Order: sequence, then structure tokens, then C-alpha cells
Amino acid sequence: MTPSILLGKTASADRRPVELAARIGNRHGLVAGATGTGKTVTLMTLAEGFSRIGVPVFMADVKGDVAGLAAAGITSEKLQARLAALGIADYAAAANPVVFWDLFGTSGHPVRATVSEIGPLLLGRMLELNETQAGVLEIAFRLADDEGLLLLDLEDLRAVLAHVADQRKQVSTRYGLVSAPSIAAIQRALLRLESDGGHHFFGEPALEIADLMRTTPDGRGVIGILAAENLVLKPRLYSTFLLWLLSELFEQLPEVGDADRPRLVFVFDEAHLLFDDSPPALRQRVEQVVRLIRSKGVGVYFCSQFPDDVPGEVLGQLGNRVQHALRAFTPRDQKAVRVAAETFVPNPALDVESLLPRLAIGEALVSTLSAEGVPAPVDHVVIAPPRCRMGPITPAERHEVIAASPVRGRYDQPLDRDSAAEALARRPSDIAAAQAPAPAGQTPRPPARGRERQGLMETMAKQAARTVGSQIGRQIVRGLLGSLLGGRRR
Repeated sequence: MTPSILLGKTASADRRPVELAARIGNRHGLVAGATGTGKTVTLMTLAEGFSRIGVPVFMADVKGDVAGLAAAGITSEKLQARLAALGIADYAAAANPVVFWDLFGTSGHPVRATVSEIGPLLLGRMLELNETQAGVLEIAFRLADDEGLLLLDLEDLRAVLAHVADQRKQVSTRYGLVSAPSIAAIQRALLRLESDGGHHFFGEPALEIADLMRTTPDGRGVIGILAAENLVLKPRLYSTFLLWLLSELFEQLPEVGDADRPRLVFVFDEAHLLFDDSPPALRQRVEQVVRLIRSKGVGVYFCSQFPDDVPGEVLGQLGNRVQHALRAFTPRDQKAVRVAAETFVPNPALDVESLLPRLAIGEALVSTLSAEGVPAPVDHVVIAPPRCRMGPITPAERHEVIAASPVRGRYDQPLDRDSAAEALARRPSDIAAAQAPAPAGQTPRPPARGRERQGLMETMAKQAARTVGSQIGRQIVRGLLGSLLGGRRR
């Protein structure tokens, strides 16, 4: 029997169960609605449901209350009334297996990626560079590849930019015009990123995708929760990190075809931050990733206030919809109500456009795909409560979860390996040593470049699993988006 997730029951007298079939969980989805209408609880119900059928989940916690997934629910009169109204007799409060993550390393395990993995395209977006500055950043990455300079952290990138500035005439002749003002602008943007805490993100040990796809011995999927209360205040860093992670999943996971359940569910909260001010080419690539990653067994669920926060080309890929109330106070709100109503398969028993503004908290209009992938008519649904706590946890409870984490000790201490900054710092002394006459009776030292290349090969071998399709000393392959927009694979 194909497993499914209970989303809730219809608001009509028959209280018919409305479920999401696990086999179409990778067909992506949207959870939308005004603030305070119940989106977060719906996301928790979804995450808990996927976890119970063995599907790992990764989601951001932008308000601090998603962390309640790690603790058992608290019985209250309101909860008992909801359970009685829905006719749910087998409810039992329970915690879920959770791993906490945090780019800043304070509320969870640190999340890191190397500068090379992020690549010039996404890093340029994160730094809010203009087209000319982004071009100079691309040149810096290309020069690092050609000279065998490994880019791991921001110090490495600064060193390479300084090297570009020192050799500006030669670099301009070889790669294209590089101006001093553009390099200075990139350096200033790096300082702003560092002051925002971005330096915590770049470096090693870098995140292993396998650690987001864990299951427990009893078969439940582990829910990875990214602490994002502070991160979401830096929208470019937040959205670029999640976009990079999505592209890494696409790049690293093999094709699985149609399975009985997803391999991972990825929840993208505050989805509008991904698309605000993004160039058309980036939107197109996001649409391609969302469309193609389904074949890798990954379901992507966007969450936002309005359905039109997600571009139409992406919205068309989201077959599972949960639409909470939209309050029609402004012309934009009224348009959003009409757009949302038009995206559902009609139900003759419901006037969707008039019902949307009147939905109560915890109610939603739901349309899911059938097990055969056919959209079902929209239903007016009372969302089922999760078995976990619907609210934040205490710092002590968070500490207990982190202390018992299956990845404890793997990412907590940073690793500073020999890379571009160290290699460039050695160059003057190496050149001088290479040019000095050898003492009588001794063989001259080999050129430093050979030793650097050998050291690069050693470090690259250690990073082979993380850098797909690498060509030692030539071009370090970026993420999927970087390879699509910034060049081609070699």
C-alpha cells in the first residue's frame, strides 16, 4: 500500500480525509496565505508526516517556532476540540528526530561551503555586484583555476583579488579589462558580507549532502532545521544559500525515476526573497532546477504570503497546493485572491474566490495530485494538528537536541587548510629561494610552482567527492547554476 500523509479533513459534514500520496511528494508544492492564518502549522504537519513515512526533510525556521518539531506536543483544550472536530482518535503527542543547523554556528551545527563551491554567479548575487563587477569576480575565479589556487574561504578570495590587482595589466590582457574601482567595490562588498556574519559560512569542513538525508534506526526521516531568525534579515545571503543547496542536491544526487516516496523534501520559506530583484536568466535556471530535480527524488515546497510571489514558470511546477486565507484589503490583495482562485481545479460545491478571504485560522483550500499525478478538485480543509509542539523550544531543550545529534563533532570546529591565501603569501620567498644559487655539492631546489601543484593535487583529491568533474590545476567546477550561467563543464 502506498503511504500517504494526512493533511486534514474536509470542512463539510462528511469530514472526508484529505491526504498527500507519498509517491507524488516529489511533484513539489506551495503553502501560501496571509500572516497568522496557519502556514507554519501546515508546514510542521507536512514535515512531520514526511518524517513518519521515512522521508528526510530540510527546512528553514524564520520565526523560531518550527523548532517545536523537536519536542512532543502539549495537550490543550483548543487542541482537544480540534481533534474531536476532525474525528482523530489515535492522536499521541510525540517529538520528531531533528538536527539543528545554523550558518552562524550558534543555534545549531555550523553550515559551511567553500568559495569555490558557491561560484562567481551566486557569490556575485550575494554581494549585490553590478554586471561589470560580477565580470571581474568571474575573472578572479578563472585566474585562480588556471594558477592552481584553491578558494576555500573569504581570505582566499581576498588574496586572489589582491593578486589580480597587482597583476592588473597582465590579467586584463589575458582575460579582459579589469579596473581598480571594480576590484575595490568587490573588496568593500566582501567586508559588508563579513560584517553580516557571512564569513562563518565560507570554509571547511563543508556540508555533506548525505547529512541532510538521514533516517533513524526505526525508519523515520530526520528533519534538518536551519535557524534563520537572523539569517532572513539578510535576504541575499538567505536566498542564495538555499539556492546553492538546492543546486548541490541536483548536482550530486543520481536519477531515481518514479519511487514510492521522495528521497528528500526541501522547504523554501519566504520564497519571495529568492525571486525579488533576480535577473531573468536566474529565474529561468531556477525553473529548470525545480523541474528537473523531481527526477532526483527531491520535492520542493515553497512557502510565501501570496501565490504570485512565485513566478508563473515556477508556480506551474507546483502540483500540491495548500492555500490559507488571503485578506483582500488592497488592490494587490484582491488580485492575489483572483490569481489563487484561478490556479485550482474547480469544485462545483465551492465558490473559491469568495471563500478565500473568509477562511478561519487553520483552514485552507487544498488541491493535491492523485497517486496517478492528476490534479484533484480543490477542497475546503481543516488542517490536522501535528503531534509535536506548536511553538518554540527553550535554549536548554535545543542544547539537548544538539548534544544528541548524529553529526555532533563533525562540523563544530573549523578547518583551515593550505589554500590560495597561503600559496600567494609564499610566492615571494619561494621565488627568491628558487633563484638563489645552490650550495656546493647540493642539487638545486625544484621550482615552487611544482610543489604548489602537488599540494593542490593532494587537497583536490581530498575534495574530489565535493567537486564534481574537477580537472586538476585547470577549472574547479562550480555548482549547477554556475556551470549553466557562468560557462560549461569540462
